[in-house]
Amino acid sequence: MSRRTERTTHPDAPEAERPPAPRFALDGYTWREIAHLLANLPVSLVGFTYVMTVPFTGACLTVTVIGFPLLAAGLLGARQLGRLERARARALLGVQVEEPTPLPLHRTDSMFQRLWMALKDPVGWRTVLYEFVRLPWGILTFAVTFVSLFLLWPVLPFITRGLTTVDRVMVRGLLSPSDELERRIAELESDRGVVVDTAAADLRRIERDLHDGAQARLVNLAMGLGLAKEKLLEDPDSAAAMVEEAHGEVKLALQELRDLARGIHPAVLTDRGLDAALSAVATRCTVPVKVTVDLGARPAAAIEGIAYFTVSELLQNVSKHSGAASASIDVWRAEDRLLMQVRDDGRGGARLDGGTGMSGLAERLGAVDGLFVIDSPMGGPTTITAELPWRDREGEARRR
Repeated sequence: MSRRTERTTHPDAPEAERPPAPRFALDGYTWREIAHLLANLPVSLVGFTYVMTVPFTGACLTVTVIGFPLLAAGLLGARQLGRLERARARALLGVQVEEPTPLPLHRTDSMFQRLWMALKDPVGWRTVLYEFVRLPWGILTFAVTFVSLFLLWPVLPFITRGLTTVDRVMVRGLLSPSDELERRIAELESDRGVVVDTAAADLRRIERDLHDGAQARLVNLAMGLGLAKEKLLEDPDSAAAMVEEAHGEVKLALQELRDLARGIHPAVLTDRGLDAALSAVATRCTVPVKVTVDLGARPAAAIEGIAYFTVSELLQNVSKHSGAASASIDVWRAEDRLLMQVRDDGRGGARLDGGTGMSGLAERLGAVDGLFVIDSPMGGPTTITAELPWRDREGEARRR
């Protein structure tokens, strides 16, 4: 996932990224620093009052029912204070600090899960610490800057630069995002919601297909056989016709169940792997498809299943939307990644927001640390590359 580059003012930063050197004459940059220092007192008063009123009170009341919810609400509010402080530092000090990742809260989470996520939020806790230590610093910087405006005017730019350097360090140290590991954990927790929603949608689809398809057909079959049983002695010919009709219904029900099972996990994938399974899918495509699978070994069953359904859905799009005359599938392993590429010579113009299920595929792959890239100029051709982490099937079996 791409990240914006954080621009800092460390001593070894390029000259263009550093604050201008302080001079005896007050320029616009120095006036902004002075405004920041003078605003420290009222801003720190507001922040300290909030911290002592909401989070601190919530922490003291954790022995009661309302303590933890109040503390969680206080930490969420502290996040907003941190956002305002980062905005103030950007505007007045030129400190470019990236915004932290939002809390991964989902509509499927229970109240307890939401509460626990807020309570263990490191961004909220660091902001509380920032607001707590800012009050004495705010008093000091306000007093020194105010006195310097009238008594130490010649060296005021150097004083403000020294004081705001400490402010910059505090903002970067306490209000910047956590390290990459924490950010990655937050992203994976967020992706969990995609996986849960996808699994729930698949279960609803299977339930609907069973109810409207095979189940309804089997109910009609049972009723038909019951009528045939009643007519067996008095009208054997009618009973035989009903049994023949029921036999046809059985075949249709079995076919529907096979199709449904193929949509869950096809037997050919379990028995023979991706090469055979994708070749079977290619035969059902409306255009000729060349399949090339070069793996050497089989990946873990979960990765293999995701790869199969990804390519299957892409081939359905080729059949329905591409207008292509031919297509190809290439699957190979590159170190610890499984790569899949589906090409067609159709009209092109495929997009993530094109309404063909591409965004859903991208979300599913992203939820398991995969990638999904579309190259589809208008007029074609279209090349879609998907990438998944490789896990060995043998290693998965040992873990079980």
